[in-house]
Amino acid sequence: MAIRHRTQRKLNTFVGFFFATTAMATAISLPASSGLQHQKLNVRSTEGLPYRNASLSVDERVEDLLQRMTIEEKAGQLFQNILTMGANGTFANGTETAVVGKLMTHFNLAGTVDNVRTNAEWYNRLQQMALSTRLGIPITLSSDPRHAFTNNVGTGFTANSFSQWPESLGLAAIRDAELVETFANIARQEYMAIGLRSSLHPQIDLATEPRWARISGTMGECANLTAELVVAYIKGFTGGEFGTNSVTTVTKHFPGSGPVQDGEDSHFTYGKNATYPGNNFDYHLIPFKAAIAAGARQMMPYYSRPVGTKYEEVASGMNKGIITDLLKHELGFKGIVVSDWGLVTDAIIRGQDMPARAWGAESLTELQRAEKIINAGVDQLGGEQRIDLIVELVETGLVSEERIDVSVGKLLREKFLLGLFDNPFVDVEAAVKLVGNPDFVREGAIAQRKAYTLLTNKDNILPLKSASTLKFYIEGFNKTFMESRKLQVVDKPEDADMALLRLQAPYVPRPGGFEAQYHAGSLEYNVTERARQAAIYEAVPTVVDMYLDRPAAIPEIFEAAQAVMANYGASTDAFLDIVLNVNGSRPHGKLPFDLPRSQAAVEASREDVPFDTENPVFTFGHGLSYRDC
Repeated sequence: MAIRHRTQRKLNTFVGFFFATTAMATAISLPASSGLQHQKLNVRSTEGLPYRNASLSVDERVEDLLQRMTIEEKAGQLFQNILTMGANGTFANGTETAVVGKLMTHFNLAGTVDNVRTNAEWYNRLQQMALSTRLGIPITLSSDPRHAFTNNVGTGFTANSFSQWPESLGLAAIRDAELVETFANIARQEYMAIGLRSSLHPQIDLATEPRWARISGTMGECANLTAELVVAYIKGFTGGEFGTNSVTTVTKHFPGSGPVQDGEDSHFTYGKNATYPGNNFDYHLIPFKAAIAAGARQMMPYYSRPVGTKYEEVASGMNKGIITDLLKHELGFKGIVVSDWGLVTDAIIRGQDMPARAWGAESLTELQRAEKIINAGVDQLGGEQRIDLIVELVETGLVSEERIDVSVGKLLREKFLLGLFDNPFVDVEAAVKLVGNPDFVREGAIAQRKAYTLLTNKDNILPLKSASTLKFYIEGFNKTFMESRKLQVVDKPEDADMALLRLQAPYVPRPGGFEAQYHAGSLEYNVTERARQAAIYEAVPTVVDMYLDRPAAIPEIFEAAQAVMANYGASTDAFLDIVLNVNGSRPHGKLPFDLPRSQAAVEASREDVPFDTENPVFTFGHGLSYRDC
């Protein structure tokens, strides 16, 4: 068996190298504006094979393709790694190696989309490269969230060319499932236009530990609200019945990664554990049960190892009890399980050494980790491209090829259902017209304004009246926004009639190129920053706009400022429209979590229990409106 596979591997390498001169040409139908109409597209002649026959059932096509694949070609399907577009739409280093050499067909697009045409044309060329391999298996391109005001490498990107919405917390603050479905439907269309057919979201962890750095991507602290909204989210990305007009969703992070010990994220060595001092493990499963019932296609476990439960204390992504026993058997999930990024191989991310997040299994070799992940029930390894490990596992008999076929079959089936085998290209001109079109942009702008949460409003200072007669001191945004509205800005608080401050919720900066992206640590401002702000509040009536990417312990601001609002990703124009009540803009949002009174109260609370900090300043659901004041 080992000799046969080595021979296949040599043959596959030979074919990949010489495909351009040995392949028989067959025409591929392209949209008139695909960006490839002036290029000759030649692929190996597979036109007459059953898996190319759209009149056959998906099961028949999958089975036919599977039996034609070498173990190397199968192994290529089991990995999904980050892929970036090079300058001006070129292929970045490593692209051809991954697609042609390693025969990978699942990639996570990194970086912002600054030019729709360039991205769409690049995507079409990427598909052309994939179709030129021996079997011509098309690419499935995925994305982290990219519709909100965030840019945390590894978790999300700024919206740029796309319509711009509040983060998931903002959608939760609006409390409107229909609006969530509208968002997801628009995001689906914009994704599909440039070739994104998989969303590495929704994130439905529960924000029961206020210090966690990834709360902004959640839908808040309440399991029932999250469960309601994730159903609408999945429905919008499905676009009706799952098929050629859908974007497959990767719901994460099973079994709920909100209760991280001491609030530390498990990307890092000091944040390995999920902990359950309140014995509240099942509470975190509520949204996942709703997602499964709503037709969730894929699930992603996190890095955290469950501590103090009946499950093995290893990372959820290599935990058979979590994946096979709980997710598949108990909850009945039949879809694809994708591990989070980097469970096997150490890496350097943004210049920072990042050990593999194989928490609880650090002593295992890379081969042993891969075996543990596959045998735990994972179908695809995220952030890896270790084809060699899968081949070795099969050749040595540690993992059967039949087991590999189960996962490869699921992944191929998803591609067939999405229509990628029959129509892998996008229409470039249509993409340019659709992505970021005025209707979509308007919907996102309305949602940004609706999500605003008015926390305090002393003496009904908001909305501001007669603003044109006032002198403003501002922080956190450019004065050109004020000048465009013919509002006067001064340099010092003591010279102003009103101060407008756009602030970031408190956090303690961390070192490192990757780690620095995570807002962690204390939820209180330090003494120096408190004193600086206090001087402003003393000098002039102040309106504070706080970006809450996680809860903040800021009772001193509520006491001293004239009004305090919260946003969850919003433009400066949205902020000023709310302050000035432009076209009737006013806050509708309700807090998606409690706001604690102090860091000490948070430290005394239990990580897995919602609404558990003593005497919070404001509780879940608080939110004023102008008509309430």
